[in-house]
Amino acid sequence: MEYWNSTLGSGFILMGILNDSGSPELLCATITVLYMLALTSNGLLLLVITVDSRLHVPMYFLLGQLSLMDLLFTSVFTPKALVDFLQSENTISCGGCALQMFLALTLGGAEDLLLAFMAYDRYVAICHPLNYMVFMRPRVCSLMVATAWILAFLSALGHTLYTMHYPFCKVRKIRHLLCEIPPLLKLACADTSRYELLVYVTGVTFLLMPLSAIVASYALILCTVLHMPSNEGKQKALVTCSSHLTVVGMFYGAATFMYVLPSSLHNPRQDNIISFFYTVVTPALNPLIYSLRNQEVMGALRRVLGKYMLPTHCTF
Repeated sequence: MEYWNSTLGSGFILMGILNDSGSPELLCATITVLYMLALTSNGLLLLVITVDSRLHVPMYFLLGQLSLMDLLFTSVFTPKALVDFLQSENTISCGGCALQMFLALTLGGAEDLLLAFMAYDRYVAICHPLNYMVFMRPRVCSLMVATAWILAFLSALGHTLYTMHYPFCKVRKIRHLLCEIPPLLKLACADTSRYELLVYVTGVTFLLMPLSAIVASYALILCTVLHMPSNEGKQKALVTCSSHLTVVGMFYGAATFMYVLPSSLHNPRQDNIISFFYTVVTPALNPLIYSLRNQEVMGALRRVLGKYMLPTHCTF
């Protein structure tokens, strides 16, 4: 078997979902629509949270960070995939592959931790409402967000550097949407079993610890909600929590499939579908899930759009 040195500028060929699809043009149009939806919805949500002072509270500060992560995450992969398909060119340089992997791991890891912090925010708001602004004061919120970004950055940096140090075979086709650890290790011409075990342990730790915190938070929330005397209070709490749980289910379901299930249970087609779901579909749906049933967000959106659209209408 021939080898090639990944440090000499050689590249990979990404054999993504568009190449394996029976109707690539239709799928390309679908991805384009979903990407535009992700840009628009996350961009609007970020704008509303930034501009409207009524949303300058911890819950929406964390939600704004989630929208930012989703916006960046889908932009790591989608534009290149669409351009490659239109130009019939699906190569990626070694440096580009490493950068794509690093950004995807950083943003995915940061979102993983942020979802746990958002669950804690809801726990404090519902179970300890009188102390909410004490437990979730601005300094604490900033520390939560910084922790999510820094831990994800360090983990992603270590995994990217170690993955890319392997010698890769001349057959450099990655049967995947983007550069990720599992498909790249299949191309390595070296024993990767120990590192695969490390990836598995890291994945389980990075996923199950935040997920355990989320489950514990919502178990306590459920106990509190069931003892609420007001039906209106119960309904408001359940609506807010159901939105977050929906997002948690989508994120952790896809991440568990990719990084926790043994490699023997993976196949390229399933991996591509799961990757398509969490890189394109989830970022487009998350802001809709959070905003459509949230009267505060919808009210703020109407105020912001009215404020910026009103001068235009007045000129007629």
